[in-house]
Formats: sequence, C-alpha cells, structure tokens
Amino acid sequence: MIWNLPNILTVMRLFAAPGVAVMFLYFNRPWADWFALLLFSAAAITDFVDGYLARAWAQETKFGAMLDPIADKAMVVIALLVITGFSGMNPWILLPATIIIFREVFVSGLREFLGAKAGLLKVTKLAKWKTTVQMVAIAVLFASGMFEHSLVSHVAGMDAALVDQIFAGEIEDEFHIVRAYYGEYVTWHGGVALLWGAAILTLITGWDYFAKARPFLKEEDDDA
Repeated sequence: MIWNLPNILTVMRLFAAPGVAVMFLYFNRPWADWFALLLFSAAAITDFVDGYLARAWAQETKFGAMLDPIADKAMVVIALLVITGFSGMNPWILLPATIIIFREVFVSGLREFLGAKAGLLKVTKLAKWKTTVQMVAIAVLFASGMFEHSLVSHVAGMDAALVDQIFAGEIEDEFHIVRAYYGEYVTWHGGVALLWGAAILTLITGWDYFAKARPFLKEEDDDA
C-alpha cells in the first residue's frame, strides 16, 4: 500500500462516510445537519480531487483503484440511510434511495461473480454523472433538513395567525422564518428531483453493466 496524497484522500473519504451518521448521534439538529452537510461535501470534493491528482501525478495504484469505489458506495449508502431516517421514511425519498442502494449491491455482486473478468465493467461517463448527481442530491437534501429543523424550531409555540402575519410582512421576521421556509421548500423539491434523476441514471447504468455481463452468465449456464 502506497501512502501518496490521492490514496490518503480516498482513505479519509472512507472514514468520513460513517462520520455523517455519527453527527446525528452527538449533535442536536440543526447542528447535526450542518456538520453532516460540511463533512459530506468535503468528502465528495475529495472524490474528484484524488482521481485528478492520481492521474496528473501518475500516482494511480491498485490500492486506490480498489478503495475508491468502496469509499464512494459507503458515502452514498450511509448518507441515504440517514436522510431516509430523518425524512420520516417519506416515499419520495425511500423509493429512489432503495433503487440506488439495490443497484450498488447488484453491481458489486456482478463484479464479484465475474472475478478476473470484472474489468469489463469499467466505469462509464454516464456512471460518473450518476455519482455526481447522487452527491449533489444528498448535499441538497442535507441542506433541506437544516432549513426544515430551523423552521420548525422557530415556529413551535407560535399562533397560526402570528405566523401568517410574519409571512404577510405585517410583523418583523426576527428569526428569518420566511427565509427558512423558502430555503426548505427549494432544497427539498430540488433534492428530491435530483435524487430521482440519480435513480434513473442508476437504473440505466445498472442495466448497462448487466448487459455487458450477460454473455458470461450464459456461458456459465451452458457449461453447467
């Protein structure tokens, strides 16, 4: 194992994956949402930086090639589990998250089955776009949770008529309730749209990998 900068960044991203969930164990919301967003965003950036540096500095290694997709999958799966949890198992989140997680498990199983032939399932440009959309969607949904919790905490105990007056501009919005509302609205709907987009790309790329593996599956069947 070579400890160059790209590999160090990959290892840091791997450890950051469970750290996203840990934020919600040790911090109250919305601080947990803030810290999870910052940690996830920083880790997502390293996903692009480590690959770029490895190629630019000719420091690509077998260890990095092995660990990079594992770190990516760990980040996405753990973050989706956290988001699904704090969204109250909302079906608009649960269904695309299930599709994404299922695809990751399915493709990993294909790679394991193919063994030495797994190199045929090379990461395509569309798969890279899928990963990018996933990362952005998750970051936006963490921001949505941050806005949502801030909004709920500030309007708790307020009379409905008072809230209406604040939104109408009749009373000064000291706690920035209107901004939190629109922030939550935009990030929620934007995050859900991005997550569904990622789920669609997940299905397309998953089928592409399966189609490439089918000849070897048939070959095994014929031999049997």
